[in-house]
Amino acid sequence: MTIQINTSNASPFLPQDWLDSRLDALAKARTMLEQGNGPGGSFTGWVHLPRDYDRTEFDRIQAAAAKIRADSQALVVIGIGGSYLGARAVVELLHSPNYNLIRSTGGPDLYFAGNGLSTDGLLEIIDLVKDRDFSLNVISKSGTTTEPAVAFRILKALLEQKYGKEEARRRIYATTDARRGALKGLADTEGYEEFVVPDAVGGRYSVLTAVGLLPIACAGIDLAALMDGACSAMEALAVPGADNPAWQYAAARHALYQAGKRVEVLAGYEPSFRFFAEWWKQLYGESEGKEHKGLFPASVEFTADLHSMGQYIQQGERLLFETVVRFARSRGRIAIPHDPENVDGLNFLSGKDLEFVSRQAMRGVTLAHVDGGVPNLALTVPGRDARSVGALIYFFEYACGLSGYLLGVNPFDQPGVEAYKNNMYALLGKPGYEARRAELEARL
Repeated sequence: MTIQINTSNASPFLPQDWLDSRLDALAKARTMLEQGNGPGGSFTGWVHLPRDYDRTEFDRIQAAAAKIRADSQALVVIGIGGSYLGARAVVELLHSPNYNLIRSTGGPDLYFAGNGLSTDGLLEIIDLVKDRDFSLNVISKSGTTTEPAVAFRILKALLEQKYGKEEARRRIYATTDARRGALKGLADTEGYEEFVVPDAVGGRYSVLTAVGLLPIACAGIDLAALMDGACSAMEALAVPGADNPAWQYAAARHALYQAGKRVEVLAGYEPSFRFFAEWWKQLYGESEGKEHKGLFPASVEFTADLHSMGQYIQQGERLLFETVVRFARSRGRIAIPHDPENVDGLNFLSGKDLEFVSRQAMRGVTLAHVDGGVPNLALTVPGRDARSVGALIYFFEYACGLSGYLLGVNPFDQPGVEAYKNNMYALLGKPGYEARRAELEARL
């Protein structure tokens, strides 16, 4: 197991028995996850996925990625929520937020569409790909979710206009339900290459399925190492007991929540971690935020946000705690040069490694925030490599399942998401929503 947790800077805010008093509940939660017999148990296919994934489809994913890398200068990934956040998180963390400007990977530029309804955003993507060779990966279990369905309709028309219908269909890859749904039916009819969104894996837990793996492979990331890291974490976290880091994380979060904390802030010190935090926010927000319960998941990027959100964290309402993700090693070294004039007064840092400065900043921030009444949990990841990131993905997924069961909710459904969809369908004039539309128009 490569993920380590340090709870010492949360201990002053926790009851003495914060872990021991939850071991029985954690053992029950573990059994429900491992056996799939708890609330939402039919959606726990991700628990053993790193060991039991479909090797045949895995090979097809890699073959499709090789084709896309050979014939496309750009790949547009069309999806929303769990259908795009995981892939983007992994690509940016393992490569860079500036991935499309870094040509060393040899892969296509990646663009993400269908995750909103911005006209300007989609026009920009169209402008970026229309004069280049490009392909589409549309990801939707149903094919009828408004945002990706609209984007796919528009981009498919652009692709067919550019290449003709026959060549366009060879450039469309559909990741969808194995048996049913509008996208499945279209893919069968048109002959798109298809990959499966597993029935037993919900969207926010699907990054290690074809949902995330095809775009990740197109970016040249080692899928075998990613899955190997996740499998290593799966085996380690299946071992019950107080030494299990996922048990410790879930128990600490639950104890802090019961002590009155209402917000968990995920903090990272790498700009490339930003979209991983976005994936984490969906994972925990959608899994726990129901029945008027749950921590609100937020995120910050340090040290940048210390100059914006730092004041609130230090002295605002004492309703939050931090979980800090630290990568144990950087990919290179930068020595701070000496300035004979010492204009900035920083010659005391001359010759020191920037990594050393960052580490001391992190330590100083932790102590300041703890002194200010902010509990801190710290997760250490060996590095920004595929194996470590696979382990980190699985760690957060497994701890999320445990956390949901500790909280007493079903961590695998999302009934509240339908509220906005129903209102949007009504206001757009979807057939069957006429009465609801009249009611909403009257209110507006």
